[in-house]
This record gives sequence, C-alpha cells and structure tokens, in this order.
Amino acid sequence: MTGAPQRKPKLPAAGTVDADLTALVKAFKQDRHVTCGGKGFGSTALKVNGRIFAMLSSKGRFVVKLSAERVDELVQSGKGEYFEPARGRLMKEWLAVKLPNSAWLKLAREAHEFVRRGAV
Repeated sequence: MTGAPQRKPKLPAAGTVDADLTALVKAFKQDRHVTCGGKGFGSTALKVNGRIFAMLSSKGRFVVKLSAERVDELVQSGKGEYFEPARGRLMKEWLAVKLPNSAWLKLAREAHEFVRRGAV
C-alpha cells in the first residue's frame, strides 16, 4: 500500500440537512420565479425561471451553479470541489460545497442571481 486511505468529509446529520434545506426554501419563498422539488442530476433542486441554481446531490452534498471563474476561486480556497455527477465528468460551473450548512444561504443567493441573470 502507498499510504493511508483518504477520509471522506463528514456529512451533516440528515435532520440538520433537512432543516437547512427547509430554511433555503423559506428564504426564496417570496420569489415567484423560484420553484422547489424538481429534479436535477437525480437530486432535489431549487430553480429560478425553470433553471437549477442549487440542489442537494444524491450523495448528500449541497451543490450550487456559479460562474466557472467563481467555482475555480472557491475550489482553490478549499471551500468546495467541482461537482462530479458521474465518474470523470467534472462540471466547471457547479460547486459541491464544503462549507458548513450555515454558509449555504449566501452561496444559494449568489447562485440564484447568477442563474437568474441568464447563465447557461
């Protein structure tokens, strides 16, 4: 063997994730252009004008859509990873967040604005 196996990041408890997702949905409740409950990459998603801006992946990761430059910046600073919905398929405009759940709303608002403005 060549070294110890890498540990996967510890995911928040399911109840905590559910509560944080509920808080996100409530935060966007007043925006008539935002919908929740649709699927994206096999995951429950928040959408603006029918386009996904945030979701909880099938692996329990919080994922947001941002500009490729912003995703690069957040990855380089250790705040997330490129989202990989299938092995070997990294998404340059999607960030799998490594930050505590308390930071989700700020990133979701940033992603909402990015997608609302017409990001592809």
